[in-house]
Amino acid sequence: MQNNSKKAVHPGANEITLSKDEIPRYFYNILADLPKPLEMPKGNLEILPKIFAPSLLKQEFCTEKFVKIPDEVLELYSLVGRPTPLYRARRLEQRLGTPARIFFKREDSTINGSHKINTAIAQAYYIAKDGLENVTTETGAGQWGSALSMACNFFGLNCKVFMVKCSFEQKPYRKYVMKLYNGKVVSSPSNETEFGRKVLKEDPENSGSLGIAISEAIEAALSTPNTVYALGSVLNHVLMHQTVIGQEALKQLESIDATPDSIIGCVGGGSNFAGLAFPFLERQFHKKLDAEFIASEPAEVPSITKGQLGFDYGDEAELTPLLKMHSLGHNFKASPIYAGGLRYHGMAPLVSHLVDLGFIKAQSFSQQECFEAAKLFAETEGIIPAPESSHAIKCAIEKALEAKKTGEQKTILFNLSGHGFLDLQSYASVFNY
Repeated sequence: MQNNSKKAVHPGANEITLSKDEIPRYFYNILADLPKPLEMPKGNLEILPKIFAPSLLKQEFCTEKFVKIPDEVLELYSLVGRPTPLYRARRLEQRLGTPARIFFKREDSTINGSHKINTAIAQAYYIAKDGLENVTTETGAGQWGSALSMACNFFGLNCKVFMVKCSFEQKPYRKYVMKLYNGKVVSSPSNETEFGRKVLKEDPENSGSLGIAISEAIEAALSTPNTVYALGSVLNHVLMHQTVIGQEALKQLESIDATPDSIIGCVGGGSNFAGLAFPFLERQFHKKLDAEFIASEPAEVPSITKGQLGFDYGDEAELTPLLKMHSLGHNFKASPIYAGGLRYHGMAPLVSHLVDLGFIKAQSFSQQECFEAAKLFAETEGIIPAPESSHAIKCAIEKALEAKKTGEQKTILFNLSGHGFLDLQSYASVFNY
C-alpha cells in the first residue's frame, strides 16, 4: 500500500501529521505490562454481566498486550478524523519566553471535537456485534454523551444519556448535538429512575454529579430489556481504546527525533490522559524513556492530590463493584465548575495504581487560573480549548516556565482533549463578558 504520509521530517515543523495508513492497528493494553499487578474490583461483581456487553466485559479483564482494532472501527476512525495532528505551540513558547518546546496532540480536531469518539466507536461496535439494541450512559460536560450518540447512530443503536444537571443547564448546545445524532438526553438527577427521584426528594435543587448520573444510567440499563450500560472513562477497556492517541504521538515525535521530558493530560476519570500517556509508559517500563507523567486535575475536585487510595463505589447509589482507586468518596458533592467532565469523585484504577507505584504524579489547579491559561493559549495558538483541556494547558505552561528559570531545553507534550466552541458561555461567565 502506498504511503501518502505528510509527516514532518525536521525539528522546525509546526504540524506533524500521519497518513490514514498509519492509524494504529492495535489497542495497547497496559494491564499486560504493569510492574505490579492491578488489584481487581470486589463486592458486587455479579452486576457486571448484567450491565456490560460481553465483548467489553472480556476486554476489561483482558491480559493480552495488544488487542486488534476491528476493520469497521478503523474505517470509522478515518471518517471522524484519525490520525489527529500533533502541533508545536511556537507562539505560546515565544510569549512565555521559554527555551522549552511545547507540543500538543489535537484531539479537538475530530469531527465531534474531543477524544471521546475513540472509545465511543469501539464500544458501540462491540455492543452491536453482541446483538444488543439499547445503550444508557452518563455525561458530564457532554463530550462523551455526544460522542456515544454519534457512535450509536452509526451502528443503529438507541442511546439514552443522563447529563449532569449543572452541565445540562450550562451547556445547552451539547444536548442539541446529542439529539441531532438521535440520542435521548435527560437532566440528572431525574424523575425517570428510583434513585433520581430519591435524590430530588432530598434536595430538589441538586446540581447533579457524575456519580448520580452513573447510578441512573445503570438503573435504567437494568430495568430495560436488551440494554447495556457504557462508560466514557475510568474502566480499563475505555482507557485501552484511547491508546490510539499515544501511539500516534509516539510516531509523530519520532519522525522529528523529539523525545518528551514531560507528558501531561487533564484528568477527571483519566481516559484522555491515559490514552496519551500509556504508550509512552510502555517505553518507560522498559527503560527506553525517562520522562515525567503529570495528571492535571481541578483543585475543586482533587481526587488524586486530596483523595484517598482505597476501594470505593463508582456511583452514588452503590450499584457498582468496589474499585481500587483514588477517591474523594462516592458521596462527594462537587462544586458546579465549568469543567463538567472533571467533576468525578474518583480516578481510574489504572491511573491510581500507577500514581501509587510512582510512575505518575498529579498537580491541581483552580478554575480561574486554568481559564486564564486557556485564554493565553487562544491568543497565541488561535485555538479555544475545552475547560477540561485548560488544566493540561495550565500544567504545560507551568513546566515551560520552570524551563525558563533553569534554561533547560525541555520537550513538553500535552493532550488537547477537546475544543471549547460549545463552552463559550463558560468563558463569558469567568471573564464577565
